[in-house]
Amino acid sequence: MTVTSSDFENNQMIPKRHTGFGDDLSPELVLKDMPGETVSVAIIMDDLDVPFVREFPHWIIWNIPPVSVIPQGIPKGKAINTPFSAFQGKAWGRHVYRGPKQPPFIHKEHRYRFSVFAIDRMLDLSPNANKVQLLRAMAGHVIEKAELVGIYDPS
Repeated sequence: MTVTSSDFENNQMIPKRHTGFGDDLSPELVLKDMPGETVSVAIIMDDLDVPFVREFPHWIIWNIPPVSVIPQGIPKGKAINTPFSAFQGKAWGRHVYRGPKQPPFIHKEHRYRFSVFAIDRMLDLSPNANKVQLLRAMAGHVIEKAELVGIYDPS
């Protein structure tokens, strides 16, 4: 399985419209060669360069049907019904995609990893779940994982 985006290439700059300095729209994600036994998909977006933290989640979403394109601009909310039904847990304190937005005192680029998981079932998980709880619920059910890394530099 692979994940790409029409909005940016792997290890390249994320456009401003997908950041907290712009429109804060989730980027389009294109999934190819998804395993046939995939029942649902989950995504975790982490900032890999937050000081004193190994990874800082900006977005968690699960129970996405096995689609080939996740369009940009996934709506806010714990449960979404458009463009498909899914749940968004708490990442950065909210139930929504929160794009790159380094604080003003950090003027260096950060890497943001979109981890996409093909899962063999729907997850029975509260929409108030966080990244750790999502990872626990997925344990033993991940068929395949793919990653896409984007970079953002606010300076």
